[in-house]
Amino acid sequence: MIEFILNNKEVNTSLPSGTPVLDFIRYHQHLMGTKIGCREGDCGACTVLVGDLSTGTLRYRTATSCLMPLGNAHGKHIVTVEGINMTDLNPIQQAMTDESATQCGFCTPGFVMSLAGFCLSKNEPTVQNAITAIDGNICRCTGYKSIERAATHVAHLLEPRNNETPTDFAVGQNILPAYFTTIQDRLQTLSLGVDGELKNDNPLAQRIGGGTDVYVQKHDEIKDASIQFLFDKTELKGIQQEGNQCIIGPASTVTDLIESEIIQRYFPGFNDYTKLVSSTPIRNIATIGGNFINASPIGDFTIFFLALDATLTFSNGVTLRELPLRNLYLGYKMLDKQPEEHLTQIRFDLPGATTRFNFEKVSKRTHLDIASVNSAINLTVENNVITSVKLSAGGVAPIPKRLVKTETFLTGKSITEDVVLQATAIAQTEISPISDARGTETYKRLLLAQLIKAHFIKLFPELKVEQLLIQ
Repeated sequence: MIEFILNNKEVNTSLPSGTPVLDFIRYHQHLMGTKIGCREGDCGACTVLVGDLSTGTLRYRTATSCLMPLGNAHGKHIVTVEGINMTDLNPIQQAMTDESATQCGFCTPGFVMSLAGFCLSKNEPTVQNAITAIDGNICRCTGYKSIERAATHVAHLLEPRNNETPTDFAVGQNILPAYFTTIQDRLQTLSLGVDGELKNDNPLAQRIGGGTDVYVQKHDEIKDASIQFLFDKTELKGIQQEGNQCIIGPASTVTDLIESEIIQRYFPGFNDYTKLVSSTPIRNIATIGGNFINASPIGDFTIFFLALDATLTFSNGVTLRELPLRNLYLGYKMLDKQPEEHLTQIRFDLPGATTRFNFEKVSKRTHLDIASVNSAINLTVENNVITSVKLSAGGVAPIPKRLVKTETFLTGKSITEDVVLQATAIAQTEISPISDARGTETYKRLLLAQLIKAHFIKLFPELKVEQLLIQ
């Protein structure tokens, strides 16, 4: 039995655990404010809030309910737009009204929920952060400037918050209903009466983390499948440093990485990289391990961690097996992994003082889109000589690829414009892109060359940019 709090009431259901939360709240709870849009997590019309106690205190994040299985709602607080309604319009809704930010109205609940999530987050109450909070919401009528002005109003509402907890402040300022202050105690009580996770001993059960890609690919198949949920397994979460290595649980989300002090310390550009990857609601539920096992040739974090030469640990329930990420992919969507094995750990060496890292991505839309080509580089430089280099690329082969020949060429070379240009030429011999919806073969070859140049331009500003760009 799946049990959780939906808005201000406890609910339970024996529906298949793979049922999308969106379908449950609309068709079984008749809460129609949450809209059905793309069913792929792109439009944000189905955005809800998810509150949990996994960090020891109540934490809320936004999620696209079309991609969230009921099993991942177990023991949590799910909030729809009806759950933030008050006697009059709440200040978020009022801001949307005052700025004429509603046109056809279909997208409005999603925008309101994303801004409510911003009010319940610990992010600094800046206008830019408020606008970032709605990066997963699309208005089909257009009119984003009025929505941005509404977001600006919401940011100003939060300015007096100081050290008050987001929930207490939002309730105290009548931004959100008073019942929110009872949720932490109610979730703690609920947890005493339910299992912390849904058990499934079926060895053939489909393993699901965040589900952000598998629900797009196999929506009808997954909703009735036997599922073993990984998202809330404590032993698969966490980001920690051990010596010069970083250890990541595969159920850690992209947002977990964004909020990690370790990642921020060693990858100061990480926030800029993640702006190119999906949207806030997707990053809140997408797991790093899921990105690897999905085996997409353009998986953004697969490309990121390939350049870090990450090592994976698999378990079959009895023994552990280590495998470099670069050796995981045998062919298109083919893995060096047995059905009974599951990913338990990701680890990699943290960058040193002479190490430089960069990630680049090009897609049809700058944000909230899958890559046409993406690439990452991790190199160590001493006295202007490259002593080691790892270079990865996606969208240019059937698998996420390490460009080994190019790495070999660059190792031991001084950094000059000519060396970079020669490297781009060698990279062309290692790839086999195909023409598809994201670009022609010729276009993808050109993109990879430009991304390799972009790595060096960003990491070595002293290079003559003009010489690189015109060739």
